Amino acid sequence: MRNWWYSLYFLIIGIVSFFTGEIVTYIMLAFILLSLNNINSTLKKIYEQNNDRKNIDVK
Repeated sequence: MRNWWYSLYFLIIGIVSFFTGEIVTYIMLAFILLSLNNINSTLKKIYEQNNDRKNIDVK
């Protein structure tokens, strides 16, 4: 579900940037947002793995 919302946001920002003439800024923003999204998902995976290990150690 989240990926659908991200696609919608990119589409809306892309349309606005096309009409304002800020295509390069849109492309740079897209790279930054994709990088931050990848970092966030990686940190979530690491957090979940640490929680799983902690729960196994407690039992």
